[in-house]
This record gives sequence, structure tokens and C-alpha cells, in this order.
Amino acid sequence: MESAALSRIGLAGLAVMGQNLALNIAEKGFPISVYNRTTSKVDETVDRARNEGSLPLFGQYNPRDFVLSLQRPRSVIILVKAGAPVDQTIAALSDHLEPGDTIIDGGNEWYENTERRIQHVSEKGILYLGMGVSGGEDGARNGPSLMPGGSYEAYSNIQDILMKVAAQVEDGPCVTYIGEGGSGNFVKMVHNGIEYGDMQLISEAYDVLKHVGGLSNSELADIFTEWNRGELESFLIEITADIFKVKDEGGDGYLVDKILDKTGMKGTGKWTVQQAAELSVAAPTIAASLDCRYLSGLKEERENAATVLKEAGLSEEIGLKSGVDKKRLIDDVRQALYASKICSYAQGMNLLRAKSDEKGWNLNLGELARIWKGGCIIRAVFLDRIKKAYQRNPNLASLIVDPEFAREMVQRQGAWRRVVGLAISSGISTPGMCASLAYFDTYRRARLPANLVQAQRDLFGAHTYERVDRPGNFHTEWTKLARQTGAGVGALN
Repeated sequence: MESAALSRIGLAGLAVMGQNLALNIAEKGFPISVYNRTTSKVDETVDRARNEGSLPLFGQYNPRDFVLSLQRPRSVIILVKAGAPVDQTIAALSDHLEPGDTIIDGGNEWYENTERRIQHVSEKGILYLGMGVSGGEDGARNGPSLMPGGSYEAYSNIQDILMKVAAQVEDGPCVTYIGEGGSGNFVKMVHNGIEYGDMQLISEAYDVLKHVGGLSNSELADIFTEWNRGELESFLIEITADIFKVKDEGGDGYLVDKILDKTGMKGTGKWTVQQAAELSVAAPTIAASLDCRYLSGLKEERENAATVLKEAGLSEEIGLKSGVDKKRLIDDVRQALYASKICSYAQGMNLLRAKSDEKGWNLNLGELARIWKGGCIIRAVFLDRIKKAYQRNPNLASLIVDPEFAREMVQRQGAWRRVVGLAISSGISTPGMCASLAYFDTYRRARLPANLVQAQRDLFGAHTYERVDRPGNFHTEWTKLARQTGAGVGALN
């Protein structure tokens, strides 16, 4: 009888994401207890549960009562700000938890913090999961993509809940056990890095169509709506079409044109680029998207630079070209966006594989693509094709060399090059598309000018070099030989 009166799971941290996830869990039929240090948030969540269908959600007002209201083995999700607040919440709860109980951190946490916490709570016999949650507030309420990593026993304790709460796609719920340690947080971090690249590439497509093609917001809404019926079908393309339709209620014109051109960020994109550098994985599209966010923040400097360079003689006529074939431009930009996205996803997947190899996580890249097909911000139709590429070849070196994607890249490279060339000649920056194209062109070449760079390193630092015609490491006295050769040439003249 006591067990029947207790909640199946608990959730601490009732900001928007926490409230919505708690209501999602309750709506799926799992009684849930909720707790927040600010008691008004508890009341607010309980009221929402009552108003949204008398859901089995129960408010608790202190850590002890909250923990004691849960069935054993207890499982508690925490959704608070990453960093110190997570440690404080763990400390408050673990005083009342018992060996075999589980803590699940659902925030965007640095993976090493999760690994530290796994070790710390294990001393008390407590299990721990670091679980990436993607989909924003709507996903949390109606079905997110979930990326739990850490204790498999802890995952098993709540697997039935996560399977029901996650977004549902044709091949199953958008959740899987990711792996040990901080793998869940790391996968969510890279997901966010890919998201940065995706959003940057879409903004560049918009910029080219608007300023080179001269397209209106109404036309852009129609174009993105049409694109969302084809190969580019995705959440981000869908919402972009919606954004172009919204007029400014407080004035004339469209709201998107009134938004300050400064992009915010919370750190996961930076972590992704830092990890790529640490692991020597090229991720230029994701890095370019991060650089653009930094540059967008320099609004006053950019306005000043525009003035100074205009006075120095730079033409103001950036963008609109006379005689541009709009229909061809639209189709070219669509193809360039698709090819660039493949490169961005390839970079993210390669980073995941490199980290998996380093940590022994044994990540299943095809399964990761599958759980991103629904619920999350980067959900897209072509993730199913990424899943199938890794099913065909789990050891695929890059998506670029999957036969299907390779064929599509080759088919689209003409349009891709036209868009990048037109943007450059028009003074429109397309760093994401340029980075993706440079990545493709560098990766596809059997021989690069790196031989010259290595010769330079050997000359000034005696770093040695390898040869293409015989094995071994070699060093050459370049300057001495060059002067001897120069003297010889001078004598002949």
C-alpha cells in the first residue's frame, strides 16, 4: 500500500524545461514528485498539472519529503543550471538518498563534470546518469530526444519511462543508452555544435537570397516552405519559413528585420570546437559558425568598420546583382545548403567517433542519427540516410565517402561553387558554406600542398619529413643547399 502511494520518479528544478518534462512524464501515466527551492515554482507546476488534465504530479517543498515520496530504488531527474547549482542540488538530495538510488542530470553539462560526479556519488552507492535533452520547451513537453550516459543499471531503472516520454519516430523512440561515463553529455554537446553549423548555413542561404537575389520575406517564406517538402525537410527549415511570415505587431514590416543582429550562445558550441582541436578533428563549419557568433557580438565595431571602409572607398553596393536568374539562384542555394550540411554533420560524427575511440565508449553513430530524427532541434529527414550509411558501414571514415552521399555531393558541387563564388563577388560573407566547400575540396584531394609546409617546418625547426618514394624520416640542410644552388646558378650566368 505504501508503494502504491509513492511516485515512480522525481524531478528537481522547475524552470521551463523542468516543468515541461515533468508534465510529459505525468501525462504518460507515471506518477511524479516535483521539487524546487523556490516554492512558487512547485505551486505553478502543480496548477499546470491540474489544468492540463489532472495529471499525477505531486509537489514537495523540501529535499527530504521529496526523496521520501519516491518508490525504491529512487530515481531523481535534476534540471538546474550547469555547474555549481548541480553540485548543490546533488548535495541536498544525496543526504536522503540510499545505495541503489539514481540521480539523472538533464542539463547541458560539461562531460568531465558528469564523470567527476559519477565517481563522487558512487562512494555512497548512488548511481548516476548524465542525460542530454534536446528539443527545447516544446520537445520537453511533447517528446524530446534523450541521450542518457553513465550507469547502465540506472538507465535500466527508468528505461520504460524514457521510452514513453521521448519523441516517437517510425523506427522507435528517440532515446537509447549512449554509453558509459560522460558520453551522454558529450553527444548532446556535439549535437549542439552541429546545430550551430546548421543555423549558420541557413542564415547564409537567407543572406544570399535576400541581398543577391533581392527576395522579399514573403518570397523567402514560400521558398523555405517548399524546401521543407524535399531533401532539406527539417525542424530548422520549418521554423525559418514561419519566422519570415511574422509581421511586427508594434510597427510596419516584418519582425525578423527588426531583430538586433547579435547572436547569443551558452557554451556548447565553444566546447565542441575546443574538443575538435584537442582530438585533431577538423570541424571548420562548426568553427566558422562559432566565429560568426563572436563577430555578430561586435555590433558597434562592425558599424564603425562599415563607416571607415566606406570613407576609404569601399563600395556600398553589397549584394543585389542585376541580371541574376532568381529561379536558378534559389535552386543553387538549395543545393549548396544541402551539400554544406552534409559536411557539417560529417564533422560532428567524426568528432564523436574520435572521442569514442579515446574513451572506449563504443558509440553507435547510426543509432545516434536515429534518435536525432525526432524531438531534437536538428531533427531532419536526411538523418535517416545518415543512420543507413553507418548501418551499411559502421567503420565509415566520413559521410562524404558513403556512396550515396558521395554521389549527391558530386551532383551538387557545381551549384555549391556558383553560390560561394557569387557571394564572394557580391561582398556577402558565407563562412559556413565556404568552410564546408574547403573541407570537401581538401578531403577529396589525394595530394595537398602540405609537403611545402612540412619542408618549411624542417628548415626552421629540423622537424624532419617523410618521403613519398621511400620509407624513413629525413632532414635536409635547406638553407645551405639553397645557397650552394644559388651560387651555382650565379656562376652559370
